[in-house]
Amino acid sequence: MRPFQTITAIAAPLPVAHIDTDQILPARFMKTLTRKGLGRRLFNDWRYDDDGREVEDFILNQDVRREAQIIIAYENFGCGSSREHAVWALDDFGIGCIIAPSFGSIFATNCVKNGLLPVQLSSDSCDELIEVATSFPEAALSIDLECQCVTGPEGQIYPFEIREDIRYALLAGLDDISRTLTHSDALGAFEATRSES
Repeated sequence: MRPFQTITAIAAPLPVAHIDTDQILPARFMKTLTRKGLGRRLFNDWRYDDDGREVEDFILNQDVRREAQIIIAYENFGCGSSREHAVWALDDFGIGCIIAPSFGSIFATNCVKNGLLPVQLSSDSCDELIEVATSFPEAALSIDLECQCVTGPEGQIYPFEIREDIRYALLAGLDDISRTLTHSDALGAFEATRSES
């Protein structure tokens, strides 16, 4: 897992509540054994019509948003099933951070395990950021995990809370296995003691 860096990028406003994992990545695209290519199926049923043509007014189909690395949405983003493929699709598309008032708990855990940052801000703050991103589509937001803040294009600052262990793992680029291996000396000592008895 790569370490989380400060993201300064275009944001895609998606003012929808309760976006579930089947909307993020429909189940029919989960047959792959690799994460590569899932990004083109991100929000598939919203991005494409029944003939596979792009839906022009969907936010990620707009030219300036094709390089978006941040999504701003309403509450309960990533609810529904526990499919990790939804996070893989976001990552493969290039999304590094999702900002919302709340998240599906398993989805948020999957984000962290895959190096994506779920930023929880108040509904009012999300409304403000959605309005800014809608009005100024080429304006960039900055997400700084080190100082735990989102900075708007005019310098407005939105601090956020995150558990210290999650913050550390993301900054260091540690997945669950890497975090366990940081204790390898202690684990080795324990195993040595156990095998003697």
